[in-house]
Amino acid sequence: MLDKYQLTLEENIFLAKRNIVDSIYKESKLEGIAITFPETNEIYEGRAVAGMSVDDIVKVNNLKHAWEFVLETVEYPIDLRYIRQLSQIIGDKIVPLAGELRSSDVNIGGTTWKPEIPDMIRISDEVHKIMNQDTSITEKAITLMLFLMRSQIFYDGNKRVAQLAANQVMIQNGKGIISIPVEHQEQFFVMLVKYYETNQMDEIKQFVYESSVSGINFQKKMDVKPVSKEEFYRKKVKPISPKL
Repeated sequence: MLDKYQLTLEENIFLAKRNIVDSIYKESKLEGIAITFPETNEIYEGRAVAGMSVDDIVKVNNLKHAWEFVLETVEYPIDLRYIRQLSQIIGDKIVPLAGELRSSDVNIGGTTWKPEIPDMIRISDEVHKIMNQDTSITEKAITLMLFLMRSQIFYDGNKRVAQLAANQVMIQNGKGIISIPVEHQEQFFVMLVKYYETNQMDEIKQFVYESSVSGINFQKKMDVKPVSKEEFYRKKVKPISPKL
């Protein structure tokens, strides 16, 4: 599983900012929030959306704040402390004990399988192990995302936290962004439940790689670089003589 994109940090941050509303929209839909792209943009811009519950609006706003946090801390190393901070932002004002590891059982929709209660040392070690695998950055990010989704280490928002953590890894290393397209989310959920039950991630990992990794192949074609505005104005330009 090779990296699809080779960007600089600045290029990848530009890409993430350019697509931030789209990413929030897709993450919201994956979480089951009934929202459209225009409504997502309205909330992102700080405007109210009629007919939406307060909790759903807060969830979308929290995703905005979490993305801002990722872009502000993009060069931080990924560890459990960082992932817990993402959870705290995602769950702010709507999830009790946001950022705290789950200490009781939870039910997962679509399956009778139940994740074990997370152990802080084991989770921390597994994150460290994933990030030190001898694989591509893209594969590490997808593996981390799926591991966090299956582990369900928080009381709520695990899929959102997992995607943000994966994207921090992608952006930091200039490998694009990961977002599950709305048209593929139903198939993704079917594979996700299968992964939950079997702990076999190869199929869903390949699916995410093929359908959900995006970027830009910047082509630097100009032989002469543009100059600063000040330098442009300083250059002498021969005036055009008016025709008589």
